[in-house]
Amino acid sequence: MIKFLILPILLLSSITMFSQVEVKYFNAAWNASNEIKWVDKLSDCDIKKYDIGSKPEDAGKFKVVVVPTILIFQDGEEVERYQADISFKMAATKEELQDYIDELIMSAF
Repeated sequence: MIKFLILPILLLSSITMFSQVEVKYFNAAWNASNEIKWVDKLSDCDIKKYDIGSKPEDAGKFKVVVVPTILIFQDGEEVERYQADISFKMAATKEELQDYIDELIMSAF
């Protein structure tokens, strides 16, 4: 009986590890031509989007100086930052970000 109680607890705790990676994506409506459409396709992370044109205080809170910017958090701490170049285009690829997220998750084990 105890085995049946412990197994669900272990499963829930391992699922919780996956939700500890959060991606924060910053852009502005005036920069819609440089929107990163693949950000929604990142897996094993929570994704939150910010429009700093309508809420500039979000840019200040996270020290975002160029859009688009993608911040990756683990356990509430920023661990990586990807920023656009001077032409407001993101050089980082979906594969690069997904690889980084996967490494964060695997390092938790």
